[in-house]
This record gives sequence, structure tokens and C-alpha cells, in this order.
Amino acid sequence: MRPSTIFLIPVLCFFLNLSAFGQPNEENSGSEKIRINQVGFYPHGQKIAIVVTSEATDFYILTADEKNEVFSGKLSDAKEWVHSKETVKQADFSLVENSGKYVLRVPGIGSSHPFEINENVHFEPAKASMKAFYFQRASTDLPEEYAGKWAREAGHPDDQVKVHNSAASEDRPTGSTISSTGGWYDAGDYGKYIVNSGITMGTLFSLYEDFPEYLDTLNLNILESTNNIPDFLDETLYNLRWMMTMQDEDGGVYHKLTSATFHGAVAPKDATFQRWVVQKSTAATLDFSAVTAQAARIFQDYKNELPGLSDSLLVMSEKAYRWAKDNPEVIYHQGELKDPEISTGAYGDQNIKDELQWAATELFIATGKEVYYKDADLENSLESDFSIPSWPNVNTLALYSLARHRDKYQGSQIVNIDAIIGQLTKMADDLVSSSKTSAYAIPMGIEESDFVWGSNSTAANQGILLLNVYKITDDEKYLDAANDNLDYLLGRNATGFSFLTGYGEKSTRDPHHRPSESDDNEDPVPGLLAGGPNPGQQDKEDCGDKYTAAHQHPATSYIDDRCSYASNEIAINWNTPFVYLANAIEAIREAK
Repeated sequence: MRPSTIFLIPVLCFFLNLSAFGQPNEENSGSEKIRINQVGFYPHGQKIAIVVTSEATDFYILTADEKNEVFSGKLSDAKEWVHSKETVKQADFSLVENSGKYVLRVPGIGSSHPFEINENVHFEPAKASMKAFYFQRASTDLPEEYAGKWAREAGHPDDQVKVHNSAASEDRPTGSTISSTGGWYDAGDYGKYIVNSGITMGTLFSLYEDFPEYLDTLNLNILESTNNIPDFLDETLYNLRWMMTMQDEDGGVYHKLTSATFHGAVAPKDATFQRWVVQKSTAATLDFSAVTAQAARIFQDYKNELPGLSDSLLVMSEKAYRWAKDNPEVIYHQGELKDPEISTGAYGDQNIKDELQWAATELFIATGKEVYYKDADLENSLESDFSIPSWPNVNTLALYSLARHRDKYQGSQIVNIDAIIGQLTKMADDLVSSSKTSAYAIPMGIEESDFVWGSNSTAANQGILLLNVYKITDDEKYLDAANDNLDYLLGRNATGFSFLTGYGEKSTRDPHHRPSESDDNEDPVPGLLAGGPNPGQQDKEDCGDKYTAAHQHPATSYIDDRCSYASNEIAINWNTPFVYLANAIEAIREAK
């Protein structure tokens, strides 16, 4: 991706400073001080923007050409957002329901980025976020027919992957090779990691189980689009089939497939370091077991198109589960690996109770065997052990799956489904309450710890929780709060960025993403969600003076620069909750 060049033309700048009310030289900071979903809003949905001000009182909604006023309103009282130390006011224009393109204008401040109001306003970014996985495919060409200007040659055939000494067995000694082709690149690098594929695939399969009719018609324009399987499932199959190659004959699953060190910013075809599978781990094996059990349920409906797949997946899932039960504490300690040392993403998880709970629950739902639910032991720790999902904390996915199949368990002697739903509802209510008191009117930021590495996935995963409870209760407050976090990701945040590449006037342009960095396009691959604000700033040495005083607060610690792997990298487990959030909201709105 070539850096863009911006030319400033004084005369043009003068005319752009003219306001909709014909006043030259008005402060040209509106787009920076008005934080708004830059994609847009649903006609009958909530519509809120944030204005950084303590003094302004009025706002206006104008047509995009700024010639016609369609609505006027009063800003809310001022409030400080603790995570950015900004004084802000809210602009609520939910009464504007006519489809069209608009801007929000505040006298003395200026105009917002443009946005749309229409019935399917998030359809394109929602679809693009799923198509982004196609661009993460390893081991295959991406032809122009499907990839457009982001077409590229294949990289990483992965048909001669060496077995690291940490993964060696009698049948697969050190230095022997296996074929492990396909799959998705994990993030901005070229590794393929089972643990991170676990939450990624689990969330995608949850989306499909929740909204199959909507996803069955989603056309992603991929190689497989002409077959009889929905494109959404075809794309997940590309990663699932790779995961299946990572199971050893004894049932254990290799933690990851990787080079010993990270490549620089080169194209996939030029990233030619030797690839290794490393140590089997309990966490990876249980994540694998959960995903394959869930997949076995889904692909049971495609026995004609994919004969034997569903049965094979269930066999592999139970085999993995047995290995994990026999090897309950095989923890991946990357620092112990030698000859060669491995320095790529570790995904080391010291606590595997949550993985066991998730895998056991998915197998219980898939097989009906009560022993699995007893192993999961979910109900004795509902109030203390469950939180917003992330790659090292996946047991809430088990609650989602039980709630999804709640009709099976009404009156059950083994599953207290009311307790499961009650815990999810309590967690969702906390998020709704946070959005009601937040200066930004969003659930994100209920705790300062929301702003971690990959914080945007926290916002999206909060939205998933809210949508799960909305599906149970049909209470609009949960849908509205989930939509608030979608607004956050698309511009209603303290950085003013839409964090989804390709969507929004001020969107992420320079992600830490090797395929985007190494091609000749000025535009990054579309549909990728940047990691988001991260006050840890673990990349500060690499980014030099690009971190400034403007980035000192948790909600503002984001820079749109490829140097920033701590705030501007992409990752499949961050994209996936956006896929769920945006597509689920589209499906719900479409059905209304």
C-alpha cells in the first residue's frame, strides 16, 4: 500500500471553509469535533452523535450538500468522558427518518463527516468485513475476478511444514513434514494459530446458527460462489479444513503453524521462511474440539454437498476432547522452545477451565451426552467466571450456545436454562446501564480495562452479548445498545476514526497488515477492523514521536500508522465480532 500524498490548494481550502449559512472563515474543525457513525443510521433507529464542546447549544441536520436544513435540535448538557478527558455533548436526531445523505452541523464548530440514512445502511460494511477473510487466505492465488485491485499471488503452500521438536512423536519425528495447506492468516502477519481460530470460528458459527436465512443469501463473490453451499459457510470451510490438518493422530492439536520469526512487510509469495508446527497444547485442543462440535451440527444439513464431513468433525471433536482430558495441563510456554526458538504470536493461555467448559458444552449440545454437561460445570460459577469473550476467555460462548438452543432445555433436569439466561441478561443489563450514563452514550468503556490490545473487539463482543439477550427478550434497549457500539466502531469515538478500512470519510488507512503494506494500492484491503485504542502502547519504540500528548488517554491511544501493531494491526478474532455485530443488526432490521 503506497502512502497517500495530500495536496493543499489555498483557494480550494478557502471555499471549503464556507459554511452552509454562508459565513466564511468559520472554524473548520467540525469533522474533528463531531464524532458520528460515518456510515449511517436506520430510518427508525436511534441516531446519536457526540460534539466536543462545553458551550455550543444547537445543532442542525442538513442535506449532504449543506443547502437544506431538515432538522434542528438542542445539544444535551455537557459531560466529561473519563476515558478521554473530553467535555462533550450529545446530539440526538432520532426523529430524522427520511432516507438520504446528510451532515450534522453545529454553529461555531462546523459540519460532521457525511452519513446516510437508509434501510440497509450497514449492509456493505457488514458484507465487506466477512469478505475480508477471503483476503486472509493462505496457500492460494487471489485472482482479480474475486479480489479486484487487491489480487495477489499465492503464498505459503504449507505442504512441507516441518514438525518442531516440541511437537515430535514416534510417528512424526523432529524434522518430518506434514501438509497443512489453506486456512487464514491470523493477523497482520502470516502465522496460522489454532487458539485464535477457536474464538474466531466459534463466533462465526454462532452467527450462522442465529441468522441462517440471512446468511444463506449473502453473496461474497468468492471462488466457491457457484456451488450449493452458502458463501458464508464456504469461507469458514476454508479455515476449518486447515484446522482439521492440525490434529495429530493421537487426538491432540498443534498449537500453531508458524515461521520461527516474523517476516517483514513482504507479500505472501515472498515470505519464504521455513514453516513449523509446534507443541500440542490443551488450550488449542479444546478450542479445536469446541469448533468441530459446533461445525458438525451446522454441516449436518449439507450431507449431500459434503458427504461425511459432519460425521468426521464429530469424531475429531470427541477425539480431541479425550486427549485434553488425558492431558489437562499441557500449557504452551513459548520461551521453552529451542532449535529453533519461536518468537511469533504466542497465544499462551495459563487457564484452560473456560476452554473445557466451552468444548464440553458444544459436545453436549451436539451429542446429548449428559457427561459432557457435567464436565462443563457451568452453573456453579455463573456469577464469577463469565465475562465478555476474548481469545483466552471463551466460556461465555458456551452460554450463548445453550441460550440459542434453549427450547431443548426447558424443563430439563440437567440444564438450568433460566439460570443461564439470567446470567446473560444480568451482564447485558450492566452494559445498557453503562450506555445510559456514558458521556458518549455507549456501553464501551464500562470499565477502563475495556481499552486493551484489540479494544475494538471488546466493543464488538459487548454488542454480541447484547444481541443475544435481545434475541431472547425482544427488548429494544439491548438492540439499541448494541447499535451504539457499532456506532462507536464506525466513528462515534474519541479518535474520530471509523476503524473499518474502506468505510467512512475518515477511516483507517494504514493498518499494520503485511499484504496491504506490500502491494501497490493506496487503499488498504477493505473490511478490516483495526485493533483500536490501546494505552499500553507496546509499539512506542517502533513508532517514535508518532505518539503525542493527544494519545495519552485510554480512549485516544490510537494512531493510524503501520508501525502501530499495538493499536492498528488487524486480526481475525477482532474482525469476527464486527462480522457478527454488523450482520446480525442488518438481519434484525431487515426482518422488522
